[in-house]
Amino acid sequence: MAAMERVPPTATTPGHVAASATVEPGAHIGPGTAVWDQTQVRAGARVGGDCVIGRGVFVDHDVVIGDFCKVQNNALLYAPAVLGTGVFVGPAAVLANDRLPRAVTPDGRPKGEGDWTMEGVVVEDGASVGAAAVVGAGVRVGAWSLVAAGAVVTADVPPFALVAGVPARFVHWIGRSGRALERQGDGSWRCPDSGYRYREDDGTLTELP
Repeated sequence: MAAMERVPPTATTPGHVAASATVEPGAHIGPGTAVWDQTQVRAGARVGGDCVIGRGVFVDHDVVIGDFCKVQNNALLYAPAVLGTGVFVGPAAVLANDRLPRAVTPDGRPKGEGDWTMEGVVVEDGASVGAAAVVGAGVRVGAWSLVAAGAVVTADVPPFALVAGVPARFVHWIGRSGRALERQGDGSWRCPDSGYRYREDDGTLTELP
């Protein structure tokens, strides 16, 4: 599957960081990217070019966000999450990083950084995480897939899959536009918008040349 082409920003897409946003020293914001009010981007985070990072977003240290991403208001991206190119994260969505969340150790001592292992979410190119969805620590959301609003994702999401519910389960295959694919007589799948065709093998969908 071809990756999206990186297009240099133009004078019509200047970068913007709101006065009330906090971008810590050591964070990187790419050209043409807008960071809106009351958002925090921590040191070590890398945000690509031509992105929109909405109001009240939290981008943890060492989080990586690719080019052309859109992260909506009040989304929380915890380290070490990685977003590919052209990823959408809806409002109030959470990308978690702790499989065994506790404030204290078994003996009652407050947990420090060395007392737990961070496991970041990976969201591959073109995928979308809907509003108020929660993606569990260490989960991989496949390319061009869609996590429905309000879903709780506890297992990896295959590329081109729509998942929904609590816990999230497979609903149907989708194309790059997000529209449901149509089954063809030869057993392949076709996107009604783009005409792209796909082959299904053992629960995995592959985009055909």
